[in-house]
Amino acid sequence: MGTGKRGLIATALAVVCAVTVLAAPGTAFANPTPSPTPSAGPALAAGKDLEAVRQKLDKLYRAAGRATDEYNAAEEKADKQSAEVVELAKKIVKGQERLRKLKDRAGAAAAAQYRGGGLPPEAHLVLSDDPQDFLDGAGRVREGHHATKGLLGELTRTQEDLEQYARDASAQWKKLEAGRKAKAAAQKKIEKQIAQAEKLESALQKEEQERLAELEKEAANKAQTAWLDSGILDEIDGKASEQGKKAVQYATAQIGKPYQWGAEGPKTYDCSGLTSQAWISAGRGIPRTSQEQWKRLRHIAVQDMRPGDLIIYFGDASHVAMYIGDGAMVHAPRPGRTVTIAGAGSMPILGVVRPDPDTGAN
Repeated sequence: MGTGKRGLIATALAVVCAVTVLAAPGTAFANPTPSPTPSAGPALAAGKDLEAVRQKLDKLYRAAGRATDEYNAAEEKADKQSAEVVELAKKIVKGQERLRKLKDRAGAAAAAQYRGGGLPPEAHLVLSDDPQDFLDGAGRVREGHHATKGLLGELTRTQEDLEQYARDASAQWKKLEAGRKAKAAAQKKIEKQIAQAEKLESALQKEEQERLAELEKEAANKAQTAWLDSGILDEIDGKASEQGKKAVQYATAQIGKPYQWGAEGPKTYDCSGLTSQAWISAGRGIPRTSQEQWKRLRHIAVQDMRPGDLIIYFGDASHVAMYIGDGAMVHAPRPGRTVTIAGAGSMPILGVVRPDPDTGAN
């Protein structure tokens, strides 16, 4: 067996082993450490101190949201790259089998020549006494030459294909490894931000936690009121498409289920996991992350949005919700919260995107 073939077989085996690993169930990531029991230490002063805590928490959870988008994007790429590695592994295995059969054919041809005394076909023809046999044989020789040339060409092409598959598999494997590192780094970011937020909240006494929740609602209500006072709702009268209705129905049916970063249901969701699964249920696949939803879906003016459209929040597109009509949206807010309905203007709106075509609205 030649060194080239041994190298290709080694590559194929390595890729097939990788396929086995990739086909195994995904590694389960532990949930962030549960919040410690609130301490009975001295209470923080109300007012400015709690408002500062609220702003700090908002900052930490937004950072966790950005890291979650990074994690989801890395996971999506890894899934795609895994599928490509699997396909390349299949091509390598098939190519090796084809190469073996072609070499068997070439070996059979060489053996036939050996059995003929080692003389080339032309020599046998020259020694023939029958002119007709000579003429008939000459045609067969030409055909044999073409067949041999074709066989050698096919052997060469198959060998080159296998070498290219091996190079491609190696490149995809490197990308996959880089994606795994990116995913692991994003996971660390998420857990760090959530741990800091939970530590901050756990330092509050029960009364302070209740007041903090009130401050969060007041901030959201203030933003929603300002948005409605702009008169925007008077301009929003779009009707949902049939697919949009199905997406809204799915999203609102998840109300009360916990937020969990990286989750796509059916028991827990993160923000883009909820919106992407809602639209998949309506028969339309969309990008997994809020940032990719913002980049790749069609942008719609806020005043033109209709139920089922996705509202992208913050300048970095780190949060997404689904508009359900009457100035409201449904979303998976953050760790420690559940899927809920809130005011569409309760956070800074970056823009609106539409997953489905304009046709079919009613």
